[in-house]
This record gives sequence, C-alpha cells and structure tokens, in this order.
Amino acid sequence: MSQEYKRWYDYDPLLMEVIELLRNYQDELKAQAEVFLEKIEEKVGKETVAKFYDMVKPPQQNRWYDKDPTLSKVIELLRIVPPETQKKAAENFIHALEELGLSREIKHH
Repeated sequence: MSQEYKRWYDYDPLLMEVIELLRNYQDELKAQAEVFLEKIEEKVGKETVAKFYDMVKPPQQNRWYDKDPTLSKVIELLRIVPPETQKKAAENFIHALEELGLSREIKHH
C-alpha cells in the first residue's frame, strides 16, 4: 500500500483551509497577506525575508501562488515559521475573510 504524498500543510486542517482560502480569495486576502509579510519583516528584517525567499523559490515558478510575489512570499514564510505563528496567521486570514463577509467554505475540486 503506497503512502499518499503529503504537502507541508496537509498535517494541519487549519493550514490546509488557509492555503485553499488564499487560492480562492487571492484578491480579497491580499491586504491581509501584506500585513502578515510586514509583521514577519518587522521581526527578522526585510533583507532577511528577501534572502530567504531567494533561497527557497524554485527556478521555474509553476505553482498557482508564484504569479503573485506577495502570496508567494507569504506561503513560503508560512511553511517555515513555528507552528504557533502558523496558527495565529491562519486565524487572522480566516477572521479577515469573515470581516469581508465572505464564505469560509472551501470549494473541493
């Protein structure tokens, strides 16, 4: 029996939801993504974030979020920040959607 491939966020239902929400509501959540990015930059420095992103971004950017530099940085940062930071960011994204009056229901494809 082969084991199903797991993405880095598959272990946490809240992170899975946020990644899907970011995919489905890219425009609506852009401001919240920018706030998250700014908060990380305040803690570690803008230059550190830029250096990290340059190290982890793939040479060929074919993922849905690679089209937008802010979303791409946010998702890569979400991947490496501590779990408690991931959880807080996820809750903030969901809260932002609720404030915009948008549905949290994920459209399963």
